[in-house]
Formats: sequence, C-alpha cells, structure tokens
Amino acid sequence: MTEKIDCAVVGGGVIGLAVGRALALAGHEVIVLEAEGVIGSGISSRSSEVIHAGMYYPSASRKARFCVDGNRLLRTYLRDRRVPHRLLGKLIVAVDAAEEEQLQAIFDKGRANGVDGLEPLTGRQAAAMEPALACRSALFSPSTGIVDSHALMLALAADLEENGGVIALKSPVEGAEVTGDGLLLTVGGQDPTRLACKRMVNAAGLGAQRLAAAISGLPPARVPPSFLCKGNYFLLSGRLPFTRLVYPIPESAGIGIHYTLDMAGQARFGPDVEWTGEAGYAVDPARADTFYAR
Repeated sequence: MTEKIDCAVVGGGVIGLAVGRALALAGHEVIVLEAEGVIGSGISSRSSEVIHAGMYYPSASRKARFCVDGNRLLRTYLRDRRVPHRLLGKLIVAVDAAEEEQLQAIFDKGRANGVDGLEPLTGRQAAAMEPALACRSALFSPSTGIVDSHALMLALAADLEENGGVIALKSPVEGAEVTGDGLLLTVGGQDPTRLACKRMVNAAGLGAQRLAAAISGLPPARVPPSFLCKGNYFLLSGRLPFTRLVYPIPESAGIGIHYTLDMAGQARFGPDVEWTGEAGYAVDPARADTFYAR
C-alpha cells in the first residue's frame, strides 16, 4: 500500500525537527521519518551545545548570514518557549603575536557579518573576567551561549505536532524514486510502507549521503562526497577554572579544542579533529594526553 503526503523530512534531529516545524507552521502536511526509536539520538545530541554568534565565517557567505540571523532567532525562540539556555559569553584568546593577527581578522570578519557586541580585550582585561586565563589578548562575544539541546528538540517536536505534523520513529528510509510529481519513498522498520511525497528534505545526518545515493533518478553528480571527521570530548573533574566559554584561535579543520559548560555545570574540552573512514562514537582514552598538552 502506498501512502501519500505533501512533505517528508528524513531525520529527527534538530535540523529535521526545525524544518518539519517550519513546514507545519506554513500549513503543509508533513511527516518526520526517524530511523531510531527516539528523536535526536545521532549527531544532534553529540555537540558542544553552543549558540554560536557567527564571527568565523566568510563575509557575505550563507554560513555567516544563517549563523548571525539564526543566533537572534534562536535566542528569541528559546526565551519564548522557555527552553533552558544561558548567554555565558565566549572568549577567543591569542597567546602570541601571530595569533593576535588572526584574532584581529576574526574581529574584522565578525563586525562585517553583523555579530552583536564583539569586544576586543587586552590580556589584562581578559584576566579580570577570568582570573585563571593567561593570554596576550582576547575577543569577547556576549551573544554566544549554551542550550539544552534535548529540551530544544522536545520543544521543536511539540510545535510540529501541535500544528498537525507527525513524527514516525523506527522508520528508516531505505531508498526513494523520483516520480513525475515528487518522490516515492521506501520506508522500512516493523511496518514497511511506501510513501509518496511532493517534497522531501534530507536531514539524515551521517546517513544523508547514503540516502541521497539511494534515490533512483537523482544524478550521481548531485550527491556530494562524504568526509567523516569525528570530534572527541573529555569531561573535566574538579573545580571549574572558567565561568565563560574559552576558545583558541581556530585550526585548519575546526575551531580548536575549546572549554565549554553544559546546563548542568559540567565542564568539558573538545572537540579535537579525528579523520575517520567510518561513523562511530567511541572515544580513545589515549587521546586525553593530547588534550592535556594543549
């Protein structure tokens, strides 16, 4: 039997839920298809949970525009929906002259992108804010914060369902076929079915490329390559050294191992950069030595 629906979103992480919510609010009939038994069990629950401000991205790029606008929209949404969050602020620190040049470039880029409230600091000013911090200079971002990502996803899911949307758990999309008026999805799980939709949004996280490659009628050239890079985290025990987020100058493949807090007050360092050939969430304890050295 073939079911029909207007919009199908594949993936019940924060992106899939936000897209599904937006479609439902716009009056579309929408279903979010999640392969696992709960929402947000993939990469959406494995991050720093940071509300970013947008100072790292090239000016006039979509990343810059989406991050800056998204920061403001997200803060409003979190406040209105009473999702636990805190605007702790972030310090990006420079420890030598070369890094100070890079820090100035980040400030210039952030100002061009329209980031709220960026403030250059001397090392002494930074130490006044965080006495355990030693640096030559720093950049303070007051609009950077942290959020309870699970509470955020629950709020998005509630909005989606209250506006007529449906979330189907344990419903992996195994393939699809381009048709004359949309796509025909093959949905697995305990009750396999075929679902005809006019629009499909691929928000399948680490499975996004695999799903795209399984769409019959989609040219292979339209499927972007996948390069898997895992970021590892380590928790910090004992007394907390900082009350704000502290970041180094970004690395070539990331924004550097940084210090963050979660809503429960737990401190952690990460993520590092580990290029890998397959998806996996295991952390090698031996990598802790590298974290300590940094």
